[in-house]
Amino acid sequence: MYVPSTYNIDEPIDNKKYVDQSLEKFSNMFGGATSVDGTGAWIGDDKKLVKEKVTIVYSFAEKLDKDKINEVVEYAKHLKKDMKQSSVSLEINGKMYFIE
Repeated sequence: MYVPSTYNIDEPIDNKKYVDQSLEKFSNMFGGATSVDGTGAWIGDDKKLVKEKVTIVYSFAEKLDKDKINEVVEYAKHLKKDMKQSSVSLEINGKMYFIE
């Protein structure tokens, strides 16, 4: 999961609370989790590069069933709503999903 560093789409915040919450959620679900700081980028509506700091929180799972995936997606929806984002990025098995 890519945890944004903004609130309400473009207001910079300290995302530590959300990173810690995600680490705890994934640790409970999968036995452990790791976070890595990064920079996300995309082309905005004005055709210019938009960059944002993100924290990638991830876990490895020996068995990833539909119930666990649904739980992660629901958590992503909760994070999106809580942080007032247009979407939250979620990567599962090397494929990117945008939870809108």
